[in-house]
Amino acid sequence: MPPARPLPPTESPLTESLRRWSTERGAQRAFTFVDFPTPDSPGRHRSLTWKRLDQQARTIAWRLRADVGPGERAALMLPQGLGYVAAFLGCLYAGVIAVPLFSPDLPGHAGRLAAVLDDCEPSCILTDTPTAPAIAAFAAEHGIPHLPVVRIDRPAGAGPLTDPSADPDRPLPVPELDDIAYLQYTSGSTRVPAGVMISHGNVVANARQAVVAFGVTADGSTSVGWLPLFHDMGLVLSIAAPVLAGMSSVLMDPASFLERPVRWLRLLGAYPGTISAAPNFAYDYCATRIDEEQAAPLRLDRIRVMINGSEPVRQGTVERFQRAFAHTGLAPEAHCPSYGLAEATVFVTTEPPADLPRTLVCDREALAAGHIRPCADDDALATVLVGCGTPVGQELRITDPVTGLVLPEDRIGEIRLRGPNIGLGYWKRTGRSQASFASRIPGERGDWLRTGDLGALHEGRLQVTGRLKDLLIVDGRNHYPQDLEETVQSSLDCVRRDRLALFTVTGDGRPDEVVAVAEHARDLDVTAELCAAAERAARARISARHGVRLARLLLVPPGAVPRTSSGKVSRSACRERYLAGEYEGEAAAGE
Repeated sequence: MPPARPLPPTESPLTESLRRWSTERGAQRAFTFVDFPTPDSPGRHRSLTWKRLDQQARTIAWRLRADVGPGERAALMLPQGLGYVAAFLGCLYAGVIAVPLFSPDLPGHAGRLAAVLDDCEPSCILTDTPTAPAIAAFAAEHGIPHLPVVRIDRPAGAGPLTDPSADPDRPLPVPELDDIAYLQYTSGSTRVPAGVMISHGNVVANARQAVVAFGVTADGSTSVGWLPLFHDMGLVLSIAAPVLAGMSSVLMDPASFLERPVRWLRLLGAYPGTISAAPNFAYDYCATRIDEEQAAPLRLDRIRVMINGSEPVRQGTVERFQRAFAHTGLAPEAHCPSYGLAEATVFVTTEPPADLPRTLVCDREALAAGHIRPCADDDALATVLVGCGTPVGQELRITDPVTGLVLPEDRIGEIRLRGPNIGLGYWKRTGRSQASFASRIPGERGDWLRTGDLGALHEGRLQVTGRLKDLLIVDGRNHYPQDLEETVQSSLDCVRRDRLALFTVTGDGRPDEVVAVAEHARDLDVTAELCAAAERAARARISARHGVRLARLLLVPPGAVPRTSSGKVSRSACRERYLAGEYEGEAAAGE
């Protein structure tokens, strides 16, 4: 492997790294976008060199600076691609706060997009010519006030925001590390999304933490990703870390992955030292959707890191993926379970790429009582946790959610964090920011981030058990919805994988009831008899395995269970739809 080039100083913003690579590696490929114009296309590659990327970002910066002041917001409403990368970096150069968003044609997220635009109050929208008509139609439909639209693919002088006299090579001011670089709106499907204020210092710190943790080098590593660039993990791993380290980045559209997941694996095998990331569901998706004929020619021995994060990592998923692609030369240790969240820019903990994923078999009764108690592999009342490694350049504590006191190892509590990657707070939400970003731990100095996530430390490694807001409390005992969901999934063939949500609802004067909403398989003849049988089977399995009574199981059509913009199921949004009665007309439930 070539010797690693030294990273830029910690105190340098991302734009300084871009300037450096434009000078030192100007003719080398920086970013590549691969699209698939036909179903059988091997992929059409388009690239930007470091010098060309720097020029495009500077050109966009000068166009912005002509009419948008420092600290004002620019909404990025672009398709996945090279233009998105240049637009984001152009905002950083201009001192304009970027708001990474998506095109209005992303299915199921129109309400969220309108809410974010209302919240961030952008001074302009950055887009391209093909997307501009959809933005105009969206604005008219949702009553959004007129905003200047900058088409980044039009030459200077052709749009409303221009400075024809500006030379892209003229020096631009260097951003202050404490200035807000962008607003990262959390991926949850909520009625009022919250934008995390990420500073220039935050994004550089987290990119550096990832680069060090995964052993990234400019000449020996390649980032390959399909995650949306408006998603925290996609933004940091596919843009920020490559720009910081000077490594090349290869992008594809999320829709291209969902259409044919084998495309992602082919790209991973086509470049040296590839690094990628995906939520847990994506690995299951690959294992179930890529058939033997597609998998046979794959060569995955060049993969260095496959980060599994953004939702609880399942042992079954890791094992299915390894079995499905064992013949490809994929190193088992390349699978790196990780933990992160937008409030920490993204990365928090990971297993190093030299270690195999670590599993921990726990007593389920102890887990429900808030303790990690290892037990035998063959214990019928066991839950298997997949460890998410150790912190990457930051401090982590497990605390009592009520008192804030630090808990000892093997005690489950709320995960709290402190480090240079922790965001500045929530945009326009002072009270919520104070509660989340400036919490105190008795006996500890300074402010800590309350993550809202539950977990424990076992032998120094983080075990993530779930979300505080999703925790099910039934008859005074704690249950994690993902465990019950997995039980329903494994007992019913009629349910689509990773398309179900389980939550509790409160009846009039009655104890909380546990409800499951699940999408049925496509092309299934859904009858009342089938629904009743499915509900009986799920109820019996959950009762036997968890000691919980399932009140209802609703089978709903494919696409009816809401997901976040990164593809994860949103239990809170599903619960809202259930309580609003939106499923009653399209689901037949058992008696």
